[in-house]
Amino acid sequence: MKQPKSDSKNVKTEANRRKFLKAGAATAAGVAGVGALGFPMVSRAQTVTLKMQGAWGAKDVFNDMAMEYVDSVNAMGGGRLKINYLVSGAVVKSFRVQDAVHKGVLDAGHGVTVYWYGKSKVASLFGTGPVFGQDAHLGLAWIHNGGGQQLYDELIAKLGINTVGFFAMPMPTQPLGWFRKPIKSAKDLVGLKYRTVGLAADLMQEMGLKVTQLPGGEIVPALERGVIEAFEFNNPTSDKSFGAHDVSKVYMLGSYHQAAEFFEIIFNKTKYDKLAKEQKAILKHAAAAASSTNFWLGIDRYSEDLQWLIKKAGVKVYRTPQSIMTKQLAAWDVMIAKLEGEDPFFAKVLKSQKNFSHRAAFYYLLNSADYKLAFDHYFPNELGF
Repeated sequence: MKQPKSDSKNVKTEANRRKFLKAGAATAAGVAGVGALGFPMVSRAQTVTLKMQGAWGAKDVFNDMAMEYVDSVNAMGGGRLKINYLVSGAVVKSFRVQDAVHKGVLDAGHGVTVYWYGKSKVASLFGTGPVFGQDAHLGLAWIHNGGGQQLYDELIAKLGINTVGFFAMPMPTQPLGWFRKPIKSAKDLVGLKYRTVGLAADLMQEMGLKVTQLPGGEIVPALERGVIEAFEFNNPTSDKSFGAHDVSKVYMLGSYHQAAEFFEIIFNKTKYDKLAKEQKAILKHAAAAASSTNFWLGIDRYSEDLQWLIKKAGVKVYRTPQSIMTKQLAAWDVMIAKLEGEDPFFAKVLKSQKNFSHRAAFYYLLNSADYKLAFDHYFPNELGF
């Protein structure tokens, strides 16, 4: 029996309606897909503000470098993650930053491991240990690709410290320091009352110096009181900022006491663990970004201020004699043997660092152009060595 024409028409209309709805649904899905690709995902993380204190005075270039890290985090945080930065002394003194972050008094800190190496001398290996041919760039390569970060994390866990840390800024070699007269041999150092920190303190004591460990802001007052007679801090810009040239006119450049250091940027682990995944990623990757921006800033400022010290402040700059650096290497040998015998974990970390440095420095040194040769070619007789 044939269906009535009216019924046939209704069936076709219904079929067409269903096709239209199906096509509309497909189109909507397609538009949604395009929308997902065309618009960035909005973070669902809660807004977090972290209180960070540095170990540096307001006028120190290190304070500027800390701010480069903070600015990167704040820019990438998109309003969902922010760091409020404070200078040294705002909450605690420089050597107490890690304790304050551990306890949650501060959420974060910007400093160096050597400031808390009293808890474990292994800490000094993350920036101020012996040099096997590596500079700070190769040291950071060990941190990121040679197992150094994992060993650092293991150390923090072993000590029960409630922090998470990242590293930044491959520091140029730190000068031997400021003296009353040129240092011509290792004998000239014996008996001097000298300021340094970390394993460098042990190294200089091994070489016969009388060492006092002080943060940067206390160096000049200690010199004026006679607590110390000579000192090092880090670089021409920092040294200039606290007036080293006002109390000494002899500046010795080149040394193995701290030739491969970098910043440690830490966060309270309890606070850090509560952050969203993307917020953690920002804190980590901003440290890598700051490594580059800090180094570029340092090269510009350090070189400029060294010229100011020479030309404007009347400072006499000398290259540390090779005989002194040879003595430093011999002193490191004594210390390494002693510390490895006392602490198996120290030996474990140092072995990892030494093995990586051996491989990396072999390539690095064998392949590097002789930059001094090129400098002497274009600027003859300026370096003096």
